[in-house]
Parts: sequence; C-alpha cells; structure tokens
Amino acid sequence: MKITWIGHAALKIEGSKTVFIDPFLSGNPVAKTGIDQVDKADVVVVTHDHADHLGDAYAICKKTGAVLVSIFEIAEAAAAQGCKAEMMNIGGTVAAAGVKVSLVPAFHSAGLGGTAVGAVVELDGKTIYHAGDTGLTKEMEWIGEIYAPDIGFLPIDGRFNMTPRLAAKAVEYLKIPKIVPIHYDTFPLVESSPQEFKDMVKGKSEVIILKPGDIIEL
Repeated sequence: MKITWIGHAALKIEGSKTVFIDPFLSGNPVAKTGIDQVDKADVVVVTHDHADHLGDAYAICKKTGAVLVSIFEIAEAAAAQGCKAEMMNIGGTVAAAGVKVSLVPAFHSAGLGGTAVGAVVELDGKTIYHAGDTGLTKEMEWIGEIYAPDIGFLPIDGRFNMTPRLAAKAVEYLKIPKIVPIHYDTFPLVESSPQEFKDMVKGKSEVIILKPGDIIEL
C-alpha cells in the first residue's frame, strides 16, 4: 500500500482500492496533484466541510464515480449534487466499495453537521487514522485501543488545531507505531515545526516527516 501526502490534510491511499481523504487540491499552494490528474478513485472521505478539507471531493466523485463517505449532512449534500454517497456519523462504520471507514470524534468546528470528525480507514489488512482538524482529546486513547491503527496523520499547525506540544501528547494517548504530522506550512497562518513535534514525541512513536508529494509505504 502507498500513501501520498498531497499536502495540507489531503491524502491519497493506493492499494487494491484508491481512497482520497480531505482532497484539497484546487487552490492548495503546496499540492503537486491537481484535479485534472485524478483519473481513479473508489472512495473519498471528508472529515468536515471547511474548504481546505472538503476541497475537490464532489468533483472527484463526479469524475471517477467514487463513493463519498462522510458525516450525514455532508453526504446528503453530495448526493444532492449527483454523487454516490454513504452517510454516517461518529461511532459508525460502513463498508464502501470494499473499503471500511469508521468515523471517530474530533474537537473542531464545522458548517454542515456542526462538528468535524476523524476517520479510520481499513484496507488490505492495514488501518490508517486521519485525525482531521482537531484539538487534543482524551477520546484518542480509545481510538488507539479499539482500532489499533498502523499509522496516524495528526494536524500540528497550532492555530486551528493542535500545537506540536499537544500533538505529542496525542501520540502518547494513541500509541500508534508510525505518525505523520500534517496541516502545517500551507499558508502563513499555519506555519509550524514538524521537527519540534518529532523532538517532543521522544521516541514514543516513529515520526515520519514528509514533504508534499512524498509517499510512504505500508
């Protein structure tokens, strides 16, 4: 399985299926991938409807026939635009196009649905946790315990979500073997230090610092 950090919070997961999470491509100044380069997707997961997360989700679904998976109100809006959609809510799990998606708590505002969520994606025997936008929350303890992710992607920008210090505490709660910091240095308002985060984790997990467009293999 290959996971590409497109930049900001956008991920592309490639295995037996292709999954996008929070596909903010158009207007993303660090993204190496544009909507015109997306020709295959099976599932698109959206953690909340802020523009830097909803991004090109509807366009990708319309272009590829992918299923959009998100909290009820976002999925309902996607269906109204002609997308295939699976609506769900926090605590639920659905299987869409051969991909298992669970929505978990996040501590962050949103428009549709009123709250952001995190997502746990299970594919080809691997489990990926994408925290979405969130502050530090004790629910991360049970996310790690129940889903036992192989890798986690945590926001560290320190303005709209966790500071590196709080993200390091999240790692302690989650007990995930591999962690990738995301959601930083896209714009001046979200400048942060992945190295500071890595130093604060102090070996409790393997912190992998990527550049936009980099790929990690599981």
